[in-house]
Amino acid sequence: MLDICLLGTCGMMPLPNRWLSCMLVRSGSHLTLFDCGEGTQIPWKTLGWGFRQLGAICFSHMHADHVAGLPGVLFMVAHAGRTEPLDIYGPAGTSYVVEGLRRIAAELPFPIHIHEFKGGEHFQLPGNLQASCAPASHGIPCLAYRVELQRQPAFQVEQARALDIPVQFWKRLQTGETVSYNERTFTPQDVLGAARRGIALAYITDTRPQSALSELAHDVDLLVCESMYDTLDDLPLARSNAHMVASESAGIARDAGAHQLVLTHFSPKVNDTTRAEKLARSVFPNTRAARDGMVLTLDYADA
Repeated sequence: MLDICLLGTCGMMPLPNRWLSCMLVRSGSHLTLFDCGEGTQIPWKTLGWGFRQLGAICFSHMHADHVAGLPGVLFMVAHAGRTEPLDIYGPAGTSYVVEGLRRIAAELPFPIHIHEFKGGEHFQLPGNLQASCAPASHGIPCLAYRVELQRQPAFQVEQARALDIPVQFWKRLQTGETVSYNERTFTPQDVLGAARRGIALAYITDTRPQSALSELAHDVDLLVCESMYDTLDDLPLARSNAHMVASESAGIARDAGAHQLVLTHFSPKVNDTTRAEKLARSVFPNTRAARDGMVLTLDYADA
């Protein structure tokens, strides 16, 4: 199971009723933050998920509305007592920007490891999450992310009993270990059923639409995607600023075969997000506009 909170939903600048766009993902007790604009720690504190378990931050790109909140978050994590390493992922230029921001957060009780990607890399996030990224189109190095929580095949109890495998070995087999007993060897394949679908989500922001993004988001349970503009009249503006209109975001969801779309990263001039929601639904019906503090839970399918 994954819990996702849209801590903020605004682009460019924080507003009195809307924090900057960022997303927090919880797997078990482990947390990963996607983007970290100015004031991120404030809605996070209101959420009540705590700070100590933050194990990774994934930056889409190095514009201020996505990174300027880093010192405040690092202070909160330090104050919560974390001593384990914190991994930071992002595109080219991440090390330079993070090192600059850390001049006002230099003394921390935990080490920071920075990883710069071009797109196409696969890596692991806290809470047994498998992640990958793809390059986005924003005029500067920018990444979109996919996160997956895999699901183990079901353990076939009757099959294990038929093979006379003692119960004390069942868990080891279920977790992928081969065991030997009474001169017999048993493998996980002997007692595990067919592969089962896990959980997947994608985070795409600050980009023009492109096919690589739909490929990244293929068959995700949830696509969280920017919707900087809410009317087709703003399409020229979206093109010139390397952002998207809501219907273009919906086109990515449609082409990806996503299960649901949540729009975020709204322009400060968007006061009522229902117009973006309506425009996107004309292309991809299962769409809703995020609101600050929205929490969604993704669970395994019954099958």
